[in-house]
Amino acid sequence: MMTLSTLPHDLIDAASLISRTDAKGRIIYANEKFVEVSGWTLPELIGKDHKIVNSGIHSEDFWKNMYNVTLKERKVWNSIVTNRSKCGKLYHVDTYIKAEFDVNGKHTGFSSVRQDITKLVESFNDVNQKNVYLEYAAKILRHDMHSGINTYIPRGIASLERRLNPGIIESNRLEVPLRLLKDGLKHTQKVYLGVKEFTNLVREDKVLEKEDKDLQKILISYLSMTSYNDQVIVDSLITIPVNESLFCTAVDNLIRNGLKYNDSDTRWVKIYMLDADTMAIQDNGRGMSHEDFSRMSYPYTRRANQKEKGTGLGLNICNAILREHGFAINCEKLEQGTLLKVRLR
Repeated sequence: MMTLSTLPHDLIDAASLISRTDAKGRIIYANEKFVEVSGWTLPELIGKDHKIVNSGIHSEDFWKNMYNVTLKERKVWNSIVTNRSKCGKLYHVDTYIKAEFDVNGKHTGFSSVRQDITKLVESFNDVNQKNVYLEYAAKILRHDMHSGINTYIPRGIASLERRLNPGIIESNRLEVPLRLLKDGLKHTQKVYLGVKEFTNLVREDKVLEKEDKDLQKILISYLSMTSYNDQVIVDSLITIPVNESLFCTAVDNLIRNGLKYNDSDTRWVKIYMLDADTMAIQDNGRGMSHEDFSRMSYPYTRRANQKEKGTGLGLNICNAILREHGFAINCEKLEQGTLLKVRLR
């Protein structure tokens, strides 16, 4: 088995920031990678303490621990260290430091090997910051938008209807505008609830709220406001605990895929129980193998030469929702169409 010590020296040297110091911590060697990342030239580094790249971010206790591990315990110390380059830019290195001793046990210096993980740390910090934004947006959504969508607008519509007698509605042709207002509100409330449930999933203390639901009833209700309702057949299904909004969103995505990627004259999707524990979603579209389904489930992935528009996020979100429920999904390509099997329990 190949170990680090048996790896070619030039390979380690090219991949890592390597330095050595004397017993007083003065740099006596630094490789090209160290010079490149730190921004200091080799002559500028030699004879200097490592404080030349110190960012000032780490506490005294942080470095006391390093000395305790390397000098007293005589072990290799490892930690993520944030340094500062000559031009003032911070960089992050996964650092390994070992104290060196002579045959008499006298401390002679330190050897350090570091991996530049700046891009990784910055990406991690960026994700964390975006999560903070999401948390704040979720707070606004859950508390501030709730009142307008679920209280003020419904009250306004109800008040308007009370003041408009049938004669006024008919003479001013207000039937369609009123229906559009109510249907639009119902749709907005459904979308609001779905977005609200998604924002809950980014919280650190997330718990997927589930209730026993008749899957047939909630899917029929969800589809009733869609333009493709008459193309979907929902047979009798089981009653199990689900998050209604998210579950319907996931299944709806699969339904729309079955209708969208479909060249049949008469497009349809049928949902039924394949057995006591498995729900089937079958369509008469182009068909997709499990391999294709797995590949298309990665974010922003789309079929080659796909003529239909799309973000490439739908299947990824769908799979994530089903995983949050503890469900598993399998895909099978039929002679015509696709059979999706969702294992519910």
